[in-house]
Amino acid sequence: MAKKSTFKVEEANTYIVSWLKDYATNANVNGFVVGISGGVDSAVTSTLCAQTGLMTLCVEMPIHQDSTQVSRGREHIEQLKKRFPNVKSEIADLTAVFETFKNEVPFSNDTIRLDLSLANTRARLRMTTLYYFAGIYGLLVAGTGNKVEDFGVGFFTKYGDGGVDLSPIADLMKSDVYALGEYLEIPESIQNAAPTDGLFGDSRTDEEQIGASYDELEWAMLETDKNENFNEREKEVFQIYNKLNKINQHKMKPIPVCLIPLEIKYC
Repeated sequence: MAKKSTFKVEEANTYIVSWLKDYATNANVNGFVVGISGGVDSAVTSTLCAQTGLMTLCVEMPIHQDSTQVSRGREHIEQLKKRFPNVKSEIADLTAVFETFKNEVPFSNDTIRLDLSLANTRARLRMTTLYYFAGIYGLLVAGTGNKVEDFGVGFFTKYGDGGVDLSPIADLMKSDVYALGEYLEIPESIQNAAPTDGLFGDSRTDEEQIGASYDELEWAMLETDKNENFNEREKEVFQIYNKLNKINQHKMKPIPVCLIPLEIKYC
């Protein structure tokens, strides 16, 4: 089920960078702010932003973070700052903020729901922080979600990492992001790292959470046979994909608005 990216990497890079620069210019802002996680998506996104020549602010936002994620993120930032003079960086350690929040809200004995709620809280604290930096420097928050996450299985936090101003790589499959990362020469430590959302304070991977790899999810997203001639693993992956795609539609579609009939609104 592995998919080798075949899209035109150099042309895609040029197109996205031009799109970013045009959007920022038309919005009359100074550049972009990107949350750096130590993963390939944020590394590629920040490198694309940096190529615009506009201010690109890379922000680390650890919350009880796994040390390997922190070190990969810092390696990328330092490399990017050496390559592009328009790249700046900030560190906002949100661990104390997170702990204060936990102390101010009720505890739950439902550990599954509690863990997920706290994981989403981490993402929402980071979103708030990015918009703070965006506000004081006149920047746009650049999203780091890829197509599989954003429009396939909805593997992101609503109003967390899903709360952004624009999404440069949301039309790229994960394999495309890796191909672009190789072209952009992001650190090999990031290229070779197992994808993780880093929201649980440990090293659990995206694949462990989802139950399928990104290669498998890409296959399922593009598959049209609908279980015809599938082997057992393919059936399992297809079911995982369809289940997540269905239950996470609320993340992918616009917020429902209750439209009041005219005969009720007006006399």
